[in-house]
Amino acid sequence: MNNNWILILGAGSDIAIATAHKYAQNGYSIYLCSRNIKELKKEARNIEIRYEVNVDVIYFDALDYESHKEFYSDLPVKPKGVLLAFGLLGDQEAQQRQFELAKSVMDTNYVSAVSILEVVSQDFEKRKSGFIVGISSVAGDRGRSSNYIYGSSKAGFSTYLEGLQHRLCKSNVHVLIVKPGFVATKMTASMNLPSLLTARPDEVSSAIYEGIRKKKNVIYVKSVWFFIMALIKNTPKFIFKKTSL
Repeated sequence: MNNNWILILGAGSDIAIATAHKYAQNGYSIYLCSRNIKELKKEARNIEIRYEVNVDVIYFDALDYESHKEFYSDLPVKPKGVLLAFGLLGDQEAQQRQFELAKSVMDTNYVSAVSILEVVSQDFEKRKSGFIVGISSVAGDRGRSSNYIYGSSKAGFSTYLEGLQHRLCKSNVHVLIVKPGFVATKMTASMNLPSLLTARPDEVSSAIYEGIRKKKNVIYVKSVWFFIMALIKNTPKFIFKKTSL
Protein backbone atom coordinates (compact mmCIF):
# COMPACT_ATOMS: atom_id res chain seq x y z
CA MET A 1 0.00 0.00 0.00
CA ASN A 2 1.17 3.53 -0.85
CA ASN A 3 1.72 5.35 2.44
CA ASN A 4 1.63 8.82 0.84
CA TRP A 5 -1.99 9.70 1.43
CA ILE A 6 -3.72 13.03 0.85
CA LEU A 7 -6.77 13.83 2.97
CA ILE A 8 -9.33 15.95 1.10
CA LEU A 9 -12.06 17.48 3.25
CA GLY A 10 -15.07 18.75 1.33
CA ALA A 11 -14.16 16.43 -1.52
CA GLY A 12 -17.33 17.04 -3.52
CA SER A 13 -16.25 20.44 -4.84
CA ASP A 14 -14.81 20.82 -8.34
CA ILE A 15 -11.55 22.19 -6.92
CA ALA A 16 -11.27 19.26 -4.53
CA ILE A 17 -11.86 16.69 -7.27
CA ALA A 18 -9.36 18.37 -9.59
CA THR A 19 -6.78 18.36 -6.79
CA ALA A 20 -7.47 14.70 -6.07
CA HIS A 21 -6.72 13.90 -9.72
CA LYS A 22 -3.55 16.01 -9.61
CA TYR A 23 -2.11 14.21 -6.60
CA ALA A 24 -3.27 10.77 -7.77
CA GLN A 25 -1.57 11.45 -11.09
CA ASN A 26 1.62 11.95 -9.12
CA GLY A 27 1.31 8.68 -7.23
CA TYR A 28 -0.51 9.70 -4.05
CA SER A 29 -3.35 7.72 -2.50
CA ILE A 30 -6.46 9.74 -1.71
CA TYR A 31 -9.00 10.04 1.08
CA LEU A 32 -12.17 11.64 -0.34
CA CYS A 33 -14.22 12.94 2.58
CA SER A 34 -17.62 14.60 2.54
CA ARG A 35 -21.27 13.98 3.38
CA ASN A 36 -22.16 12.92 -0.17
CA ILE A 37 -20.74 9.42 -0.15
CA LYS A 38 -22.71 8.13 -3.14
CA GLU A 39 -21.23 10.62 -5.63
CA LEU A 40 -17.74 10.34 -4.17
CA LYS A 41 -17.70 6.57 -4.64
CA LYS A 42 -18.18 7.04 -8.38
CA GLU A 43 -15.30 9.54 -8.50
CA ALA A 44 -13.13 7.30 -6.35
CA ARG A 45 -13.52 4.42 -8.78
CA ASN A 46 -12.64 6.72 -11.67
CA ILE A 47 -9.43 7.86 -9.95
CA GLU A 48 -8.44 4.31 -8.99
CA ILE A 49 -8.78 3.08 -12.55
CA ARG A 50 -7.05 6.05 -14.19
CA TYR A 51 -4.05 6.33 -11.88
CA GLU A 52 -3.80 2.93 -10.18
CA VAL A 53 -3.72 4.38 -6.67
CA ASN A 54 -5.72 3.64 -3.53
CA VAL A 55 -8.79 5.80 -2.91
CA ASP A 56 -10.95 5.61 0.22
CA VAL A 57 -14.28 7.39 0.59
CA ILE A 58 -15.13 8.42 4.16
CA TYR A 59 -18.13 10.24 5.59
CA PHE A 60 -17.18 13.61 7.08
CA ASP A 61 -19.49 16.27 8.49
CA ALA A 62 -17.63 19.55 8.94
CA LEU A 63 -20.27 20.89 11.33
CA ASP A 64 -20.24 17.84 13.60
CA TYR A 65 -17.36 19.08 15.73
CA GLU A 66 -17.63 16.28 18.26
CA SER A 67 -16.84 13.71 15.55
CA HIS A 68 -13.62 15.32 14.29
CA LYS A 69 -11.12 13.69 16.64
CA GLU A 70 -12.58 10.23 16.12
CA PHE A 71 -12.80 10.78 12.35
CA TYR A 72 -9.08 11.58 12.16
CA SER A 73 -7.93 8.91 14.62
CA ASP A 74 -9.83 6.25 12.63
CA LEU A 75 -7.95 6.92 9.40
CA PRO A 76 -6.08 3.69 8.54
CA VAL A 77 -2.98 5.62 7.45
CA LYS A 78 -2.36 9.18 8.60
CA PRO A 79 -2.02 11.56 5.65
CA LYS A 80 1.05 13.32 4.36
CA GLY A 81 -1.06 16.32 3.41
CA VAL A 82 -4.52 17.79 3.99
CA LEU A 83 -6.64 19.92 1.68
CA LEU A 84 -9.51 21.76 3.35
CA ALA A 85 -11.86 22.57 0.48
CA PHE A 86 -15.30 22.90 2.06
CA GLY A 87 -16.99 26.27 2.33
CA LEU A 88 -20.28 28.13 2.06
CA LEU A 89 -21.03 31.37 0.20
CA GLY A 90 -24.75 31.91 0.54
CA ASP A 91 -26.63 35.13 -0.19
CA GLN A 92 -25.42 38.29 1.54
CA GLU A 93 -28.80 40.06 1.68
CA ALA A 94 -30.53 36.97 3.04
CA GLN A 95 -27.81 36.63 5.68
CA GLN A 96 -28.39 40.25 6.73
CA ARG A 97 -32.03 39.43 7.37
CA GLN A 98 -31.61 35.99 8.94
CA PHE A 99 -28.82 35.50 11.43
CA GLU A 100 -29.05 31.72 11.22
CA LEU A 101 -27.97 31.92 7.58
CA ALA A 102 -25.06 34.16 8.52
CA LYS A 103 -24.10 31.83 11.36
CA SER A 104 -24.11 28.85 8.98
CA VAL A 105 -21.62 30.64 6.73
CA MET A 106 -19.37 31.56 9.65
CA ASP A 107 -19.57 28.10 11.22
CA THR A 108 -18.77 26.35 7.94
CA ASN A 109 -15.99 28.63 6.72
CA TYR A 110 -14.26 29.30 10.03
CA VAL A 111 -15.37 27.38 13.13
CA SER A 112 -15.52 23.94 11.53
CA ALA A 113 -12.23 24.54 9.71
CA VAL A 114 -10.49 25.41 12.97
CA SER A 115 -12.02 22.38 14.68
CA ILE A 116 -10.67 19.79 12.25
CA LEU A 117 -7.36 21.52 11.45
CA GLU A 118 -6.44 21.71 15.14
CA VAL A 119 -6.77 17.92 15.26
CA VAL A 120 -4.63 17.56 12.13
CA SER A 121 -2.06 20.07 13.37
CA GLN A 122 -1.46 18.20 16.61
CA ASP A 123 -0.64 15.06 14.66
CA PHE A 124 1.60 16.80 12.13
CA GLU A 125 3.37 18.69 14.90
CA LYS A 126 4.21 15.43 16.69
CA ARG A 127 5.37 13.78 13.45
CA LYS A 128 7.30 16.92 12.41
CA SER A 129 6.15 16.57 8.83
CA GLY A 130 3.19 17.19 6.56
CA PHE A 131 1.39 19.99 4.76
CA ILE A 132 -1.94 21.74 5.06
CA VAL A 133 -3.73 23.56 2.25
CA GLY A 134 -6.62 25.88 3.08
CA ILE A 135 -8.93 27.27 0.40
CA SER A 136 -9.61 30.82 1.50
CA SER A 137 -10.80 33.71 -0.67
CA VAL A 138 -9.90 37.13 -2.04
CA ALA A 139 -13.17 38.20 -0.39
CA GLY A 140 -11.34 38.14 2.94
CA ASP A 141 -8.79 40.76 1.88
CA ARG A 142 -11.11 43.70 2.60
CA GLY A 143 -14.66 43.95 3.85
CA ARG A 144 -17.11 45.00 1.14
CA SER A 145 -20.87 45.51 1.28
CA SER A 146 -21.56 42.85 -1.36
CA ASN A 147 -20.19 39.90 0.64
CA TYR A 148 -18.89 41.02 4.03
CA ILE A 149 -20.31 38.10 6.04
CA TYR A 150 -18.69 35.51 3.76
CA GLY A 151 -15.61 37.73 3.45
CA SER A 152 -15.22 38.12 7.20
CA SER A 153 -15.35 34.35 7.69
CA LYS A 154 -12.67 33.90 5.04
CA ALA A 155 -10.59 36.70 6.55
CA GLY A 156 -10.73 34.87 9.85
CA PHE A 157 -9.74 31.63 8.14
CA SER A 158 -6.79 33.28 6.40
CA THR A 159 -5.58 34.76 9.70
CA TYR A 160 -5.97 31.37 11.36
CA LEU A 161 -3.86 29.75 8.62
CA GLU A 162 -1.22 32.46 9.04
CA GLY A 163 -1.08 31.56 12.71
CA LEU A 164 -0.68 27.89 11.82
CA GLN A 165 2.18 28.83 9.50
CA HIS A 166 3.92 30.61 12.36
CA ARG A 167 3.32 27.76 14.80
CA LEU A 168 4.03 24.77 12.57
CA CYS A 169 7.06 25.99 10.61
CA LYS A 170 9.12 25.07 13.68
CA SER A 171 7.95 21.47 13.19
CA ASN A 172 8.69 21.25 9.46
CA VAL A 173 5.00 21.47 8.58
CA HIS A 174 4.07 23.60 5.58
CA VAL A 175 0.81 25.59 5.47
CA LEU A 176 -0.44 27.07 2.19
CA ILE A 177 -3.20 29.68 1.90
CA VAL A 178 -5.01 29.58 -1.45
CA LYS A 179 -7.05 32.52 -2.78
CA PRO A 180 -8.60 31.35 -6.05
CA GLY A 181 -10.72 34.36 -7.07
CA PHE A 182 -13.46 33.43 -9.56
CA VAL A 183 -13.47 29.73 -10.52
CA ALA A 184 -15.53 28.16 -13.30
CA THR A 185 -17.38 25.38 -11.49
CA LYS A 186 -20.84 23.83 -11.51
CA MET A 187 -21.81 26.34 -8.81
CA THR A 188 -20.89 29.31 -11.00
CA ALA A 189 -22.12 27.87 -14.32
CA SER A 190 -25.04 30.30 -14.50
CA MET A 191 -22.85 33.35 -13.77
CA ASN A 192 -21.25 35.53 -16.44
CA LEU A 193 -17.69 35.53 -15.11
CA PRO A 194 -14.90 37.56 -16.77
CA SER A 195 -12.49 35.14 -18.45
CA LEU A 196 -9.37 37.11 -17.47
CA LEU A 197 -10.27 36.79 -13.79
CA THR A 198 -11.65 33.25 -13.83
CA ALA A 199 -9.61 30.09 -13.21
CA ARG A 200 -10.53 26.53 -14.12
CA PRO A 201 -10.50 23.89 -11.37
CA ASP A 202 -7.46 22.21 -12.97
CA GLU A 203 -5.61 25.54 -12.83
CA VAL A 204 -6.35 25.77 -9.12
CA SER A 205 -5.18 22.19 -8.52
CA SER A 206 -1.94 22.79 -10.45
CA ALA A 207 -1.35 26.00 -8.48
CA ILE A 208 -1.87 24.09 -5.22
CA TYR A 209 0.51 21.32 -6.24
CA GLU A 210 3.21 23.80 -7.28
CA GLY A 211 2.58 25.97 -4.23
CA ILE A 212 3.28 23.02 -1.95
CA ARG A 213 6.28 21.92 -4.01
CA LYS A 214 7.79 25.43 -3.90
CA LYS A 215 6.90 25.99 -0.22
CA LYS A 216 4.84 29.10 -0.90
CA ASN A 217 2.85 30.74 1.88
CA VAL A 218 0.02 32.38 -0.09
CA ILE A 219 -1.06 32.01 -3.70
CA TYR A 220 -3.51 33.96 -5.82
CA VAL A 221 -4.32 31.42 -8.55
CA LYS A 222 -4.72 34.15 -11.16
CA SER A 223 -1.93 36.62 -10.44
CA VAL A 224 -4.12 39.49 -11.58
CA TRP A 225 -6.10 39.06 -8.35
CA PHE A 226 -3.05 40.03 -6.30
CA PHE A 227 -2.98 43.43 -8.02
CA ILE A 228 -6.76 43.88 -7.91
CA MET A 229 -6.90 43.19 -4.19
CA ALA A 230 -3.82 45.34 -3.53
CA LEU A 231 -5.69 48.22 -5.17
CA ILE A 232 -8.86 47.52 -3.21
CA LYS A 233 -6.99 47.15 0.10
CA ASN A 234 -5.04 50.37 -0.39
CA THR A 235 -7.90 52.56 -1.57
CA PRO A 236 -8.34 55.32 1.03
CA LYS A 237 -11.41 54.85 3.22
CA PHE A 238 -13.09 58.10 2.16
CA ILE A 239 -12.95 56.97 -1.47
CA PHE A 240 -13.72 53.32 -0.76
CA LYS A 241 -16.96 54.21 1.03
CA LYS A 242 -18.28 55.76 -2.18
CA THR A 243 -17.81 52.60 -4.21
CA SER A 244 -20.34 49.81 -4.69
CA LEU A 245 -18.00 46.80 -4.63
